[in-house]
Amino acid sequence: TGRKQLALIPSSTMLSMSFQQYDAFLEENKLSTNQEQTRMVKRVGHNIQKAVEQYMADNNRSEALKDYHWEFNLVESSEVNAWCMPGGKVVIYSGILPITQDEAGLAVVMGHEIAHAVARHGDERMSQGLLVQTGGLALSTALATKPETTRQLWMAAFGLGASVGVMLPYSRLHENEADRLGLIFMAMAGYDPRVAVEFWKRMSQEKKGGAPPEFLSTHPADETRIQNITARLPEAMKYYRKADG
Repeated sequence: TGRKQLALIPSSTMLSMSFQQYDAFLEENKLSTNQEQTRMVKRVGHNIQKAVEQYMADNNRSEALKDYHWEFNLVESSEVNAWCMPGGKVVIYSGILPITQDEAGLAVVMGHEIAHAVARHGDERMSQGLLVQTGGLALSTALATKPETTRQLWMAAFGLGASVGVMLPYSRLHENEADRLGLIFMAMAGYDPRVAVEFWKRMSQEKKGGAPPEFLSTHPADETRIQNITARLPEAMKYYRKADG
């Protein structure tokens, strides 16, 4: 987007920690045994991946993806959640699938989460968290002196679970950027971006049904967001027609 960002942590450090934390998460959580749903997650993920790579190439930003090691996994959990760590490490929780409903709905979530990673929003949140929680210690120092605090910050920055003591919601700015890029990514992958409106409406209903899903503790779903997404559809549809044709 061309916006300046707070980035206290080198990309190489973020990727290294991402790969370690992702592997640790998969060891601690059960992968889904539903082969059909797992195949769908990997299929949609790879389609979005190709779209992201094409979009970045078109904008002379392929360098930003050079150390990505994409992975798409479905975890068995009733939690309504999904996230993407730096380097393209994606997890979808089976609890969100009844709300996504189909591949296009899943593409909304994946496009949005991958957009957060590509735009380095989690890096910003981690940098902000380090400033607040550790007084701006370097990540390596924070890991050595305050490993549990740092791990909790990481989990919160990337939306992993409710067990952490700190929750770092995405800002309105981050959400708008991820909504815009996510719609473009899903459209380029061949999914109709117009389904995003219905997905966020369903997510809003889920929020009204009781305690908000974990996904919404970092992703506020409201009327303003739906209006903003609707306003962004004409731009996204240009990419959809191109993919369609």
